[in-house]
Order: sequence, then C-alpha cells, then structure tokens
Amino acid sequence: MNQDSNHYMAEEPIGRLMLRFSIPCIMSLLVSALYNIVDQIFIGRGVGFLGNGATNVVFPVTIIALALSLLVGDGCAAFLSICQGRMDGEQAHKSVGNAVGIITASAILLTLVFAVFRDRILVGFGATANNMGYAREYFSCLIIGIPFFMFTNSMNSIIRADGSPQFAMGSTLIGCFINVILDPIAIFVLGWGMKGAALATITGQIVSALLAVYYLARAKSFRLKKSSFIPDTAILKHILPLGISSFLTQISIVVIMAVMNNVLVIYGAQSKYGADIPLTVVGIVMKVFQIVISIVVGIAAGSQPIVGYNYGAGHWHRVKSIFRTMMMAEFCVGLISMICFEAFPLQIINLFGSEDGLYNEFAVLAFRIFLGGIVLCCIQKSCSIFLQSIGRPTLSMMLSLFRDFILSVPLTLILPRLSGVTMTLYSGPIADVVSFGAAVLFMSRILRELDRLEDSAGEPADIQGNIRSLEKAGC
Repeated sequence: MNQDSNHYMAEEPIGRLMLRFSIPCIMSLLVSALYNIVDQIFIGRGVGFLGNGATNVVFPVTIIALALSLLVGDGCAAFLSICQGRMDGEQAHKSVGNAVGIITASAILLTLVFAVFRDRILVGFGATANNMGYAREYFSCLIIGIPFFMFTNSMNSIIRADGSPQFAMGSTLIGCFINVILDPIAIFVLGWGMKGAALATITGQIVSALLAVYYLARAKSFRLKKSSFIPDTAILKHILPLGISSFLTQISIVVIMAVMNNVLVIYGAQSKYGADIPLTVVGIVMKVFQIVISIVVGIAAGSQPIVGYNYGAGHWHRVKSIFRTMMMAEFCVGLISMICFEAFPLQIINLFGSEDGLYNEFAVLAFRIFLGGIVLCCIQKSCSIFLQSIGRPTLSMMLSLFRDFILSVPLTLILPRLSGVTMTLYSGPIADVVSFGAAVLFMSRILRELDRLEDSAGEPADIQGNIRSLEKAGC
C-alpha cells in the first residue's frame, strides 16, 4: 500500500473532503435506488398499478441482496480506511480479497435460494391474487442479475474507501443510464412488460459489475495478490462487525415491508381502500423514502473513509468536526424532504401513474403521516453509520435494531388493531421520535469520550487501544 496515498484526509478542510467523498457516494446509492424507481415509473404507465404492486412485492428481494452487499462492502471499507490510517498494507489487501470471495459466494447462494423458493417468497412479501402473475414474471428475470448487483454494490464501498468515489459513481451511473434507455424500449416498443423491465435492469447491473472488476486490478492503496483471496477468519471478524449496521439498516426495510405488506393486505381488505391500493401506495412511499435514505447514507458513508482514517490516526478534533458537519447536512436533507412530502404528496404519487380518488386519498395520507418524522430519522441513521466508522459495531447495531426492529415491527402489528389500516402509517413517526432520543443518548457518551481522548493529547498506540478505552467508559 502506498504509505502516503491518503494522507490528505488528515490535512484538507473537512467541508471540501466531505463534498469530495459524499457527493459521489450519494450519486452511487441514488442510482441503486433509482433502478427500482425507474422500473416502477415505466411499469406504472405501461402495465398499470397492479404491475407496480408486483414490483413492491419483489422490492424486498433486492434489498436483501443489497443488505448482504453492504455487510461485506461497508465493513471492508471501514476496516480498509482504518488500515490506511495505521499504514497497515498487509491487512488492507487481505481484507479486500476476502471481501471479494465472500460476496461472490454469497451472491451465488442467494440467487439459488431465490430461484428455489420463488412463490413462497412472493407470498411472504404480500403478493395478492391480482398481482401474483406480474410478480412471478418480474422476479424470475430479476434474480439473474443478483450476483452482478451484489458485487457492484459491495465493491463500490471499497472503491470509495480507496479514494476513488468518482469512479464508483461513474460505474453505477452508466448502469442506470443503460437501464433508463432500455426500459421504455423493452416495455413499450417490444411489448415485453414486466420481463422487459427486469431485463433492462440486469443489463445495466452487468456493465457496472464489469467496471468494478476493472478498477480492482488498478486500485490505488492496495494490490490484490493470490494470497489476498485465501480465507482468513481473523480478517472476516474485523470486516463483518463493522458492516453490521449497514446490513441492519437495509434488512430492516425488508422486515418492515414484509410485515407491513401483509398487514396492509389484511386490514386494507376490511377498509374502503381494498387490499391492492394500500399495498401499492406504501410500496411507492417506501421507495421514495429509500431515495432520501440514499442521500442520508451517502453523506455518512461517504464520510466514513475520512472518519476512519482520522480515528485510526488519533486526530480526535477532526473526528468531532466531521460529526458536527455531518449532522448539519443530514438535518438539512431531512427538513427539505419533510417539506416536500407534506406540501406535494399528490404530485409525487402522480409520477408513478394517475389513479382514482381512493388511491390518491390514501397516497396523501401515507406521505404526510408515515414520513412525518423524516428529519429525526435522517439524524438517527447517520449516527448509526458514524459509530460504525469509528469501529463501534455494537453500538451501531443497537441503534439500528432499536428503531427498525424493536419499535417499527411491533408498532406495525399493533396500531392497525386500534383504528384500521390508516393507523399503520403512524408506526413511522413514532419510531423516529423514540429512536432519535436513543441516538442523542448514545452520541453524547461517545462525544464525551472523544473529548477525554483529545484532552489526554496522546497519539493512539493502535486502534484496538482506543476501542478498549471506549469500552471501559461504558460506551
């Protein structure tokens, strides 16, 4: 590893560094989210709202794949950044080689599982009798691209940590551009419907994956060797815990959507909206929510190499400054998003096709209620990733679990029993308020410990020593 390749992370102004890393990261994550959004817009106009309902049923499958990708990719990226701060080239190349091996094996295995259990998975995610045919068609084609999708997203995290966020952004933008061009051709010109949308997506994913392979052979701060790919349990024990927060952030969306889809079908059928309207609308709301989260995670994950490098080098003041800048940026994103969702819900839902009065009525309620606490959610998600960046996987995991599992899932199950299907929508803002309080508590303790380390004015002997200091403080 080039010992001086990333020294600028400890020297350049924080604002400039964050723009340099976060903007490409945001673009990369937005492109991943837009793959599904683009499909949904064209399907809504070419197939109808039942086709959109089918994509909502299949959507959690892509999130499962993304979750595993980020478990490995973000974990490796965080560890790679810390290694760079410590000038540890041996651990760096081994971590990337092990990440490549485990994500490839995981992708192949996951694709086989999806293929074998297709119908059970679709029913589990809330497919109805009306949209099951569309869901099968879309799902069967889409899973062919799962290995390429997973490899691209995992490697892009590593590419950003290697100091090339622009390349990561470019590779995903090219894939998305291909998807946008091929979608209308496949759906409207060739008349392939759901299958055409899936094939357009797969083509873009393959191109992005090939570009990631090209980069790995020319990385800046590490060189892959045959020995890099030898499985090393010690390396994996470092990587996987650091990626667990990113994994839980994504997998929680799967759990929430699976629970919510089934609740919406059951209680929607008992309401004036029916089963398909709530299922379709909330699926669209979750995808729009995913766009906001992509920006939020992009800011935090884009800053991760900067945080990790400075933390590994013992520059405590810069670590705190990055955190403050990050929080201000996340607050602004959340505030702008909330204004849009509260003021223009109908305009947003109409992007996915215009339907009747009941459909629009439920859509307005869903945007205004479910995403009402988006500002607090943005801050909480960012805090979780910051904790991951400084090598605190346990705290990061606890914060993610608290909002997305301990609060959201029970609320989704309990609230509709009180007042029908619309009450389900309040699970979002309630979980956001309570989890924000937990984030404030966690981060107050971490910042106090960073103050103590800064006051002691000692350069860290190694990163594990700093982690032990935090653990002794009860963090």
